[in-house]
Amino acid sequence: MRSQIFGLRVASIIFGLIALAQLTRVVVQASVMVASHWLPLWASAIAFFIFAALSLWMWQLSRLK
Repeated sequence: MRSQIFGLRVASIIFGLIALAQLTRVVVQASVMVASHWLPLWASAIAFFIFAALSLWMWQLSRLK
């Protein structure tokens, strides 16, 4: 049981870091090119909300008893 809680918290932290990276890209307005195509900023904004929601969800699951 303890290892599952630890796994959920690690996943939550990883999702949170990815969300922060996406938010940083939106704030700084960094350009990203993937296979000769520019990735729009709105994609990072959507990714931020998805990863932030996953992070919060995993953290809440780890707190349930």
